[in-house]
Amino acid sequence: MATYVTPGVYYERADSGAPTIAPLRTDIAGFVGIARRGPLGLARPVDSWRQFVGVYGDVTGAGYLAYAVRAFFENGGRRCWVVRVASPSAAPARVGMEAALPAPLPAPAAVPAWDVEAASPGVWGNDLEVEWHETHRAQTAAHPTQSDPDFVTVDSVAGFEAGTHVRAAVGPWGPAYRVVAAVDADRKRLYWVHPRRRPHSLLEQPLTAYDPARPLLIESVEYSLLVRELGRLVTVVDGLSLSPEHRRYGPAVLAPLAVAAPAPVVIVERRTPGTGGTLQAMWPLAAASLPRRPLGGGLDGLAPLTVRDFLGEPGSIADGEDAQRRKRRGLRALETVGEVALVAVPDIHIQPVAVPARDPRPCAPDPCLPPPPLPPATPREPSVGDLPPRFTLEQVFQVQQALVEHCTALGDRFALLDPPLEAVRDARLGVGPLRAWRARFDSDRAALYGPWVLAPDPLRLEPGRGLRAVPPSGHVAGFIARTDLAQGVHRAPANGELAWAQGVTLPIDDALHGVLNPEHVNAIRAFSGRGLRIFGARTLSSNPDWRFVSVRRLVLMLEKAIRVATQWAVFEPNDRATRLKLHLALTSLLLEVWRRGALAGRTAAEAFYVECGPTQNPEGVRARGQMVAEVGVAPAKPSEFVVIRVGRSDNTLETAETLETAS
Repeated sequence: MATYVTPGVYYERADSGAPTIAPLRTDIAGFVGIARRGPLGLARPVDSWRQFVGVYGDVTGAGYLAYAVRAFFENGGRRCWVVRVASPSAAPARVGMEAALPAPLPAPAAVPAWDVEAASPGVWGNDLEVEWHETHRAQTAAHPTQSDPDFVTVDSVAGFEAGTHVRAAVGPWGPAYRVVAAVDADRKRLYWVHPRRRPHSLLEQPLTAYDPARPLLIESVEYSLLVRELGRLVTVVDGLSLSPEHRRYGPAVLAPLAVAAPAPVVIVERRTPGTGGTLQAMWPLAAASLPRRPLGGGLDGLAPLTVRDFLGEPGSIADGEDAQRRKRRGLRALETVGEVALVAVPDIHIQPVAVPARDPRPCAPDPCLPPPPLPPATPREPSVGDLPPRFTLEQVFQVQQALVEHCTALGDRFALLDPPLEAVRDARLGVGPLRAWRARFDSDRAALYGPWVLAPDPLRLEPGRGLRAVPPSGHVAGFIARTDLAQGVHRAPANGELAWAQGVTLPIDDALHGVLNPEHVNAIRAFSGRGLRIFGARTLSSNPDWRFVSVRRLVLMLEKAIRVATQWAVFEPNDRATRLKLHLALTSLLLEVWRRGALAGRTAAEAFYVECGPTQNPEGVRARGQMVAEVGVAPAKPSEFVVIRVGRSDNTLETAETLETAS
């Protein structure tokens, strides 16, 4: 503390007595489905529709994922996580790059070097072409009389660094290729063999057989990679090096595991047979003198798609890292993403449709108009992959039940279920099939929305219509996100107009809605002059205490916020001071939630209570290393108290729920 001697104004930092707890975001969704491209079995965040198209491609007749994600953003969503699914037979397109040996060396004309692969599996990679161009960004002249085989003295070392692949014009029989081991800027030396390093790298080779009476030209060797898709230039990557010790080494710059790849392709090292290592970097690429080389062999792997690909597989401690990554695919890939609050699997309902081929015949030019300009490139049709199977109702139920169990086990997310298309597309059957599907579930962690939505279809899969029936979970997730961001999780996500929707597959009137609402089916209805609206906000639980989606999600948010923000209490002394700090932190959170209107009651005492005193923590409880705090909240509707017990047991924090009816 400062010593106050001189009169004046002093500033001191005063920390609060207890950590505060802030409400968490509840608008972030997770989607699992089929896409044209993108990483497989890996959850990746997406913050806009444009970003989704850049990573996973546009809409496709083989899946609903792109439609769901676009509907999410069109309806107000701001962030989601996406997991692409495919069978193990999916493969990336690839083409081999080769390194040519200098002519005097007694070796084959070319040996393996790199494989250039599409950044993700799929037939989309078959539309790619790559082209290499050799460049020389740095040049200098060496003085042979001031050099020896281990180094050369040059006019300037600008542009050269350790690991630089260089070409030296040693004589009329051809250039020699070396890798710079070290650079001495003071003495202007380029070392081929490091002056101090022992043992030396295999790439460190002395330079000999040059004319000591003539200046020696030294120039760097790097490559520019041009990538074209459907004949259109999409990416140029400059300055790629063949040297593994250079910071711009090709496979390191275009790495397969890069989160944000700078190009739609990656470079994979191909092992040299018989050497146990990669190709020596002293030879140039033979492909640099070749024209465009197309990639081939890409497969979507959708025809053998199974339920297991959507769900993943249970892992064990004995599994290696690669085995765990393969098993943690599909829905399991979202387990490690803690910020997801809504989850949907729309593509388990897939009704695959082949994209119709466009008419290649050009329109006849108008003889009265001047001729049009020449097209920049010859258009190409994208490659067509296989289509996924149609899953049976039992398989759909298996995935949706696993989705509900996923949300229940993690305790911090809510499932959005879509009914099968067979249950909502035939008006002659009414809502009987939809009611039968709803009867399969009883959970407070899920809600069922129907019927399906007719969304604009850029592919025009149905000629003359321009619409496609898609599962409503993407629209619903976007609307819930918009409601949470604008008003809060306590606001019932209902009675709001849906965007990017022009109809439903099964019209719902007042009579049918009167049948569905008591059975907790959240209907999507068309109202004259008001558009399409979600007209229901109920969970699939038979427990009346968890009837409403807003109540269930509010309590889930409170539990997660408390669990995350009270970790500081672990290993703290189990005394009155710690209990008071915990009481203060919990009270600050609930006051903030009450002020937002999420809790019923004219006063804070009517809206919630927090108890963490001797009654909850007697001597026997403290002797076992436990500390218990009891939190009761009254959600806005209904007005029952939902009690959350927060306890510390064996140096861990636990939460549990009990219900008490308000008096």
